[in-house]
This record gives sequence, structure tokens and C-alpha cells, in this order.
Amino acid sequence: MRHPEYQYLDLIERILQSGDERVDRTGVGTRSIFGAMTRFDLSDGFAPILTTKRVYWKTAIKEMLWFLKGGTNIQPLLQENVRIWTDWPLAKYRRDTGTEISQEEFERRIIEDDAFAKTWGELGPVYGKQWRRWVGSDGREHDQIATLIHTLRTNPSSRRMLFHAWNVGELEEMALPPCHMVYQYHVTSDGRLNSLCFQRSADLLLGVAFNWVGASALQLMIAQQAGLKPGELVWCAGDVHLYLNHLDQAREQLQREPREMPKLRIIREVERIEDYRIEDFEVENYAPHAVIKAEVAV
Repeated sequence: MRHPEYQYLDLIERILQSGDERVDRTGVGTRSIFGAMTRFDLSDGFAPILTTKRVYWKTAIKEMLWFLKGGTNIQPLLQENVRIWTDWPLAKYRRDTGTEISQEEFERRIIEDDAFAKTWGELGPVYGKQWRRWVGSDGREHDQIATLIHTLRTNPSSRRMLFHAWNVGELEEMALPPCHMVYQYHVTSDGRLNSLCFQRSADLLLGVAFNWVGASALQLMIAQQAGLKPGELVWCAGDVHLYLNHLDQAREQLQREPREMPKLRIIREVERIEDYRIEDFEVENYAPHAVIKAEVAV
């Protein structure tokens, strides 16, 4: 059987060989394809944590836990040493104040100064807000995650078990519109939870590896909360791209052979999905190739 990670490497190769090159929002430029799908079987504990480069899986799961708590401010992330969202509020601070503050100093002030964090650490109504506190036209808040888990427990044959973050009325208030924007769930007759994640925009070198870890952890959490077994994770994407300053790194990764996929599991049961902590997750047999560094395009 072909190693599941070749689905990722095949996407890299396809983009390098035949991707459409164009200018993008960031000004860096991309080479992209439109439309992609991958499938991973989580039922035996294996998870799509890339082995052809080291993926900091704890960072990805910490981000997912922050989403599930409804977070929209980077202070709790920085307190957990997660810096993947700093670029956007930092760029806004520099632009609005004209101050060339370093990232280290900006992050230190966010962590230590609650008032500063409240003003400059806010990302707007991003994922966590939409997932847990979507506000309807009547002013009522809708907790999409709680509704999903309730439906999984009470009506698992439903075809309406999904949540999304593409709130058209609030997109302009978000630091970054949602990329992994829709998650849909499906329960088999033998009690396995399948998940489909649709991602409108996929940064293949940097973002996708984190998206797959986050979606896998989310599926395990939801399965546990609903009393189900993990099944298949299906990932679909629209614009799948490599930034032009990532091409050399992509070629380097393409030369590496995948190693044995690690296993991801939850080692503690909790009452509510927002009660999980990073200590509740364990990854076994992860022996990846070295890190491949690349700059985030903002």
C-alpha cells in the first residue's frame, strides 16, 4: 500500500510542474492549482502528521483548542508559546502607530499588558467566534460546536451535521478570513465518525500540515464527545498553492522519503469539548525528517 503522505508530495509535485503562476493578495506571488482532495484513515490511530519534515503538532493542537474555547485574541496563544497568529496584529500595530516594534517586544507586551492585548491582540470575529458565538439577525448567539455534538448523539444519520466560519457580514472585521471554512461530519452504521474539511485557500508548504493535525485532533475530540470511533478524514481544497519564496523548500521536501506515520490519541476523557488541554494528547512513534523553514506571507 502506498504511504498516505504521498498525497501531499504529489500535490507539491503537481504545483511545481504545472501550477498557474500569478500575483496574490500578499504581493509575494504563488504557483497554484484549483481543486484537490486527500483521504486519511484515523480508525487505527494513525494521523496525517507529516514525516518528510518536522511538524510542531502541539502548536497545531493548541490552536485548535483555542478555537474551541471561542478565542479571538492572541494573548492566550502567546502564553502557550504559539506565535502563528502574531503577524497580522503586529502588521496592523506597525501600520496604525508608525512604530517599528520588534515581534519579540510586541509579543512580550501582549503577554504582560492586558490592556495592550485587548487593543492590539484582537483578531476580530475569526474562527472561534463563528464556531461558538455566531450571532444571528435576531441577536441570538449560536454555538455550532455544541449543536453538532448534540446532533451526533441524538440524530447521527442527519446530513446537516456541519459548522462553518464564512460569516459574510463579518468578513471585513476579521484579521484573516477563514481558510478551513467548513467541516461536515458523517456517522457510519457501525459507529465511526467521518469528517470532511473544505479549505478555500491552502498554503501547501506551511499551512496544510497544521490544518491536517488540527482537523485530526478535532475529529478525535468530537468522536469522544459523541461516543463514536474515529473514521476517515477527508480534506478538500479550492486554491492550493506554493508561495514563490517557498519553491526551493518544496523541492527539498520532495526529495525526502516518508517515514512511518505516527499515532495520535487522547489520553483523558473530559466532560465538555472546551475542557481538553494539550496534555490530553499523545503522539507515538514520530520520527520525522528535519524542519524546513520558510517565511509566512502576510
